[in-house]
Amino acid sequence: MFDLAYAQGAPGVAGPGPLMTIVPFILIFIIMYLMVIRPQQKKAKAHQDLLSKLKKNDEVMTSGGIYGKVVDLKENVVILEVAANVRIRVARPQIAAVLTAEKSPSKESSKE
Repeated sequence: MFDLAYAQGAPGVAGPGPLMTIVPFILIFIIMYLMVIRPQQKKAKAHQDLLSKLKKNDEVMTSGGIYGKVVDLKENVVILEVAANVRIRVARPQIAAVLTAEKSPSKESSKE
């Protein structure tokens, strides 16, 4: 008879409440938002601004690594001149960087 009483053991301590089990998941989501989603949204907005400011005679680089000069702009297509009398059509979102603004006046200052 005493064996049955000892076999049941002492009552255990109650586990954490349901709110405490959800808190780690909420923290993981917040950290994921701050470290991944938000910077990605900022980068996408900066790329969209770059595409909206694109104009003729800008030197650009595509995401495929092709360098060229913007000859014509259409709604979703950019026509680039990559060599003398060589023009290609590129989808506007594939423009990775505008190189015209990156040229510095260092050559002018070295000539003076």
